[in-house]
Amino acid sequence: MNIDFKAPVLAVDTVVKRFGKTVAVDGLSLDIRENEFFALLGPSGCGKTTLLRMIAGFEQPDEGRIRLSGSDITDQAPEKRPLNLMFQSYALFPHMTVRQNLAYGLEMEHLAKGEISARVEEMLKTTDLQALAERKPAELSGGQKQRVALARALIKRPRVLLLDEPLGALDKKLREKMQLELKRLQNEVGITFIIVTHDQEEALVMADRVAVLKDGRILQCGTPQEVYERPANRFVAGFIGVMNFIEGEIGADALFRAAGETLACDLGGLKRNEKAVLAIRPENIALRPAGIGIAGTVVDVAYHGLDRQLYVKTALQSAPLQVRVAAAGPEVAAAQTGATVSLGFDAAACRIFQD
Repeated sequence: MNIDFKAPVLAVDTVVKRFGKTVAVDGLSLDIRENEFFALLGPSGCGKTTLLRMIAGFEQPDEGRIRLSGSDITDQAPEKRPLNLMFQSYALFPHMTVRQNLAYGLEMEHLAKGEISARVEEMLKTTDLQALAERKPAELSGGQKQRVALARALIKRPRVLLLDEPLGALDKKLREKMQLELKRLQNEVGITFIIVTHDQEEALVMADRVAVLKDGRILQCGTPQEVYERPANRFVAGFIGVMNFIEGEIGADALFRAAGETLACDLGGLKRNEKAVLAIRPENIALRPAGIGIAGTVVDVAYHGLDRQLYVKTALQSAPLQVRVAAAGPEVAAAQTGATVSLGFDAAACRIFQD
């Protein structure tokens, strides 16, 4: 394969995939950069796994092309593509030791024994598996199995490593640890990682960029900070993190109002005299002195260690607003269940949608 290092390492060009009458991927285009950790994020059925399988060669697109380092691989068999796919199930050989599992793929390529041995030792060290090299999968924990599966995928030195929900089988604490471990390994080995996940926190923690998918299309692609702080539409705003939505209307004077309250003025080119929804994160709502801001009553408090999530009933809508405050902050004493509070937020922290 001729490699063009100036081209994106992976380019997906207007790809379509249908299953009967269902369009799983709908004219999707995407460029992924060299050595990037890229996340495909979305709910079940959004097309992210189908897209990954087309990149890997296990599904054939009905339309469009896929290029790796400038070379068209759309019709190339999976085993001919210089990339590797790591499944959630790990699929380790139970009768082989960790060392043998790592060596197997290289042996199938008929590499010299000396090279196989050197690459296995290098990968054992990189993934911190030296002490486990002679154990079999039944003797490993879930996190250790995950590392072995990752090492086995990396040892073949693919141009791109594809990961399909790789942490889904792990408990929460181990999953958080392995998120950082995956990011560390990706930085060390310098290989492009593409991960499929429905876990928004996982994508935000690990990825350099995130593509949010819905109905086979990309709704937004950007850095974790961009998709979290500046969501492109209401779906992305609600899917990434916790978001309050306040229904209202933009008046002829270009002001947003809900239940008689003027809430924000930064409306850009949105339509006047039209309904709209204001989106605001819980951490961007502040408790203000009594009588200044939006009046509300605390109906519930959820303790989260370093912070507390307040549920505040207001006249703005039937559902309580969620407000995040520091657990040790001065406002906590007054923010108990049943307390009357005043809320406020800056226009710059809001997003307003008419989609």
